[in-house]
Amino acid sequence: MSGAARKAEFPVPGDARTARSRAALCATLITLLEEKPFEQVTIREITARAKIGYATFFRHYPDKEALLNDLASDEIRQLSAMTLPMLHSAGTRIASRALCDYVWAHRKIWTALLTGGAAGTVKQEFVRQMRQIAVAQGPFESWLPGDLRVAFSVGASLEILAWWLEQGEEISIERMADILDRLVVTPSLADAPEFQPEAAREILRRS
Repeated sequence: MSGAARKAEFPVPGDARTARSRAALCATLITLLEEKPFEQVTIREITARAKIGYATFFRHYPDKEALLNDLASDEIRQLSAMTLPMLHSAGTRIASRALCDYVWAHRKIWTALLTGGAAGTVKQEFVRQMRQIAVAQGPFESWLPGDLRVAFSVGASLEILAWWLEQGEEISIERMADILDRLVVTPSLADAPEFQPEAAREILRRS
């Protein structure tokens, strides 16, 4: 990910005011992404809506791309922390259902992230986190290169989810989970070793 899209590289005090400010900025960005493409959103617009001073924004983030990355990273981490361990305990079908349940329950956020100008950033961050988890799981013999496995499964999953969110309620969560599992999840993991949830949890905790 480019330097523009990284989180702020300077320490931020962990007090309640800082947490509230960052939460307000993320919530405001979500609202604005529902109204217009990310490219059209300005920092002054974000701070005005969030009722936070323009200069205060830069105490938390160097630019709006860093704010977007923070929002996407948190959402992806929550989604992964909930669904990935299910690959070990319940299998791909249940994990796919849990993923679809989460995305639908948070569909306003995910629609904004996946169907607008933020989609590229979301994909990059998702790939980054999944590659870290893949490394933690350890190497294994396969006809498919590991990086390509991650890039394909993440890209295909996000395309499927974006398409689903644009359909509204025409396609049920159950049917969407079946599509996701059969098209992406099961084929991508067909020759992979048993998933190690503890390694994944540690990566997500530190990412």
